[in-house]
Amino acid sequence: MENNKGLASQNNRYAMAGRVEHHAEHDAPITRKPELLCPAGSLEVLKVAVRYGADAVYIGGDAYGLRAKAHNFSYEDMKKGIEYAHSHNVKVYVTANIYAHDRDLDGIHEYFKELAKIKPDAVLIADPGVFMIAKKEMPEMELHISTQANNTNYEEFNFWYSLGAKRVVSARELSIEEIKDIRAHIDPDREIESFVHGAMCISYSGRCILSNYFTGRDANQGECTHPCRWKYYVTEETRPGEYLPVEENERGTYIFNSKDLCMVGHIPELMDAGIDSYKIEGRMKTALYVATVARTYRKAIDEYLESPELYKEHLSLYQTEIEKCTYRRFTTGFFFGKPGADEQIYDSNTYITGCTYYGYVHSFDEKGNPVFEQKNKFSVGEDIEIMKPDGRDIKVKVLEMYDEYGNPMESCPHPKQNVHIVLSEKPELFDLLRSCPE
Repeated sequence: MENNKGLASQNNRYAMAGRVEHHAEHDAPITRKPELLCPAGSLEVLKVAVRYGADAVYIGGDAYGLRAKAHNFSYEDMKKGIEYAHSHNVKVYVTANIYAHDRDLDGIHEYFKELAKIKPDAVLIADPGVFMIAKKEMPEMELHISTQANNTNYEEFNFWYSLGAKRVVSARELSIEEIKDIRAHIDPDREIESFVHGAMCISYSGRCILSNYFTGRDANQGECTHPCRWKYYVTEETRPGEYLPVEENERGTYIFNSKDLCMVGHIPELMDAGIDSYKIEGRMKTALYVATVARTYRKAIDEYLESPELYKEHLSLYQTEIEKCTYRRFTTGFFFGKPGADEQIYDSNTYITGCTYYGYVHSFDEKGNPVFEQKNKFSVGEDIEIMKPDGRDIKVKVLEMYDEYGNPMESCPHPKQNVHIVLSEKPELFDLLRSCPE
């Protein structure tokens, strides 16, 4: 039986009061309680997202989503994930947001028939043809329109709503004021979803052809190789093989390398814009990343709803917590105007790493010792940290460590090994183990 300690505040948040707003075209006040929507590239990460504060999780199946290189979900894992999330009052959305070719269509028909059987809460689509297939094969399914559809004005939003979409994801190129204006021109029960955190694509609405051009792997078919993170040079046609750095000074040559989006310090503006769902990017990210971002945004949203003064008081805390996972420095993207040269990173394509992730407690052995799948090496005698869903971080000492056969170990050097551990304080199910720099 899983320990549900720490979920009380998560379940109570549904009863919290949201803001009340008025719209130019609609006289009745509307209460908006923003949804925190988190990514999951595997069943393991889905469970972590659920435990660490997500209201909803978006996942991809083995096909037809835009993260072909993510672990993604088999049909059985998708079914298990939906059941698990629903048992904790969390929704699951499935991405099917490729731009389809004729060769994809027969498979999409069959895929949607199978999806309808396991009842996710919505399916996310970009292609109008795929949208029409979804309406035919899943007539009861809630449909959301992906940011890939380049949704930039209220007439476009209303177009999709008129076809039966419940929610439209705003293009990343929209400002807060533009989203606010869209909200004023759409029906009150129609929903807006916006990315608020994570990696930024350098191409308009993610419609990039660099990957296809360089490698034959189509970003719009879910196979992006992220050439925006590569280092570039220029050549002169009469000097083949002579590479000249693309630089103005010593900063470097990463000319397409955007900073990561972070809006945790701007919850009031997001609320005022009337955004229904705050979306976190990262279906290829680790459980530590998802847990850290989910827990921090959960705290920021809930504290703002409880008291704007409390939220303001904790702004630096939110930022410190966010920086404990991997990131590429931060920007507010297009929310407050078009990004300039300062929103790019010119000297490196690597992530900044905050804390080191060791794994999460997935079970207990017959002696009651926690068991986790090891991600990074640490040793007996070290001080590490237990990261809990309820917001606490507890420093503990590693007292003992055993392999799956009960043999004592001094350290755990082998990734993916199941390790049995004794700590100075016993963790609970789904607690994460990590170490953070002082």
